[in-house]
Amino acid sequence: MMIPRRLIMLGLFAAFVIWCAATLDWSWIPAYAPLALSGLWVTIWLLVVSLVLGFALAVPLGLAQAIGPWYLAAPARAFCTVIRGTPLLLQIWLLYFGLGSLFPQFPWIRESELWPYLRQAWPYAILSLTLSYAGYEGEVMRGAFASVQKGQIEAARAFGMPRFTMFRRIWLPQAIRQALPTLGGETILQLKATPLVATITIVELYAVAARVRQDTFIIYEPLLLLALGYMLIAGVITLGFRWIERRGPRM
Repeated sequence: MMIPRRLIMLGLFAAFVIWCAATLDWSWIPAYAPLALSGLWVTIWLLVVSLVLGFALAVPLGLAQAIGPWYLAAPARAFCTVIRGTPLLLQIWLLYFGLGSLFPQFPWIRESELWPYLRQAWPYAILSLTLSYAGYEGEVMRGAFASVQKGQIEAARAFGMPRFTMFRRIWLPQAIRQALPTLGGETILQLKATPLVATITIVELYAVAARVRQDTFIIYEPLLLLALGYMLIAGVITLGFRWIERRGPRM
């Protein structure tokens, strides 16, 4: 009788977990658990906010490239090209060390109510992650908008449907459905990009693992838990997108 491959993989994984639990040093966990939970919250918060803002920006970027006039399509295409052609780490540093060092030179900024926030790192982290996601998804949405059958748009126009209603009820839902598989993959990539903000002092999951390593000289255990944390979040994202694909977006 052949043993199913999934059972073999599950058995190997269980054996690895038992070996890790029995042989590795986990005594540091109680001391760093509050910091790890805080880092988990920061990671999820960065991911959700950048996804919402980035997708809200990606829709007009894709629409401008798909049907917009040249004076809208050209800047949208240029933005997506620059974002996709440069590393995210470079974008984070340009925003944080560039804008962050430029703002203090203007007294009206230093004296404004926004200055306490602009002095912190998280606005630049959110901005860089948002622009990065928008740049990639803007190109995805361009292809998704172009893939919607033109006959449906023409039929809606023939019935006298207003443009915004046609966009909201016909064009956008079908474009999102076309883009869902790619959006799921890009969302997971966005999750794996969040550790880069640790380079500008944001304390998220990776920064917690790095602090444990610096304080205790324990290397493998925090990295294994870090990998497990990202795998669990990625699994939730995958299941969520599969559920949305089966159900279909409704606007």
